[in-house]
Amino acid sequence: MRKMRSSLRVETNLAKSLWGEIGDVRLRELRELMSRYRLSVSLGDMTYIDRRLYVTHSGLLRLASRRRCCGIKTTLQKQLSDSVNNRWVFKAVVYKSPGSTGFFGYGDADPTNTSPLVRGAEMRVAETRAVNRALRKAYGIGLCSVEELGWLTNSPSPGGERTQPVKPHNSNGSSNGQPKLRDRLCVLIRQYNLDPTQVKSYAADFCGTATLKEASREMVESFISHLTTTAKENRDGLVCKLNSYAQPVEVKP
Repeated sequence: MRKMRSSLRVETNLAKSLWGEIGDVRLRELRELMSRYRLSVSLGDMTYIDRRLYVTHSGLLRLASRRRCCGIKTTLQKQLSDSVNNRWVFKAVVYKSPGSTGFFGYGDADPTNTSPLVRGAEMRVAETRAVNRALRKAYGIGLCSVEELGWLTNSPSPGGERTQPVKPHNSNGSSNGQPKLRDRLCVLIRQYNLDPTQVKSYAADFCGTATLKEASREMVESFISHLTTTAKENRDGLVCKLNSYAQPVEVKP
């Protein structure tokens, strides 16, 4: 219980530092989501936009993994889709157990409700939205997922054509309000009282690069997930592993 309270306090403080003042009502909602579903701000399971909390696709997938989801099946709804106009509709079914009849969810995407940054990828967006809806139904998540927001990623309104500059990809950044990888790693280091230098050395070795800065975002995310699991399940073993990356101390004569 004490460990859970400490974790909730760390996650809440991170939410405040990332999102600013979110109000008492949203804080209570945030704590409830973290307690009931073990959703994590540091892992990017939730985000905060326009004074509302949203769950993310990665957060829903992690929840399904923790609850030992049996499987997810997606099907393209050809009769409702239009390949010429890049309009796609998917149906997703989540099976919580081998004998489950399944929880259904539908998702659609076209150029009018997706960002210009994902133009040509409307099919994948539609599938993601369908999976999110099915997962939310299966596990009783009333919170909308950020990937389902049409108004957040829609095209310019008919009132005027506006072109927004495309910012260069930042391997340690985030474009939808989720915490940066660096911040997530710092939270884990503080939460489990780990040595920062040793963690960085371990991360570089895990990612197969000379330094952590040279690693790709995907590899860093994989390392953070690995570190989180290991720290929760066997912190002592993790500390022993990190000690192997300690810099040797030169003994002066």
